[in-house]
Amino acid sequence: MFDTAGWFFWALMSAAFAALTAIFAKLGVDAVDADLATLIRTLVIVGLLGLFVWATGKWSNPLALPGRTLAFLVLSALAAAASWVCYFRALKLGDVAQVAPVDKLSLVLVAVFAFIFLGERPAGREWLGIALVAAGVVLMALRR
Repeated sequence: MFDTAGWFFWALMSAAFAALTAIFAKLGVDAVDADLATLIRTLVIVGLLGLFVWATGKWSNPLALPGRTLAFLVLSALAAAASWVCYFRALKLGDVAQVAPVDKLSLVLVAVFAFIFLGERPAGREWLGIALVAAGVVLMALRR
């Protein structure tokens, strides 16, 4: 049904795991400080990814990478860390059914940022989809 070598399969798997992340995080953050919860999550990720990279023989010296590559990977990591800290704090304070959709406003922001910084030009149909996502986020975020 799905080409497991294609981008769509992996993007769909990412969405499924992200959904589980929200549920597990909401349950896990209940009895712990949100920042400590984020640290625990990060340590588990570092351990598992380190093991995965080593076991698959993909390890190489990161310092041998071009400076530009390293700089953007570090910036990406800093943005991810800030996102996770904010996400766990939001989960601690709000309902997961409201926090997760607002977090997914990142879909809209990615399209806008890609337009501005990367010169990507979505078609009209794609902008309509992006606008619908934005409208859905607003509807989900409103209090009942």
